[in-house]
Amino acid sequence: MPFNLGPTELIIVLVIVMILFGVGKLPEIGGAVGKALREFKESQKSDKEKTSKSEDNLNNK
Repeated sequence: MPFNLGPTELIIVLVIVMILFGVGKLPEIGGAVGKALREFKESQKSDKEKTSKSEDNLNNK
């Protein structure tokens, strides 16, 4: 994991999130986070493709 969180820390974070947002909002929050991560990964992938295409064009000249 990127932040080196153990199981105890994850449980504490989940309990705090449940207290702040309530159990009913957790599916909405999870969906929004998943969608944001998916869009971020897609934008990184498209940026890499654009960079590699522009490098190919420069190398061919």
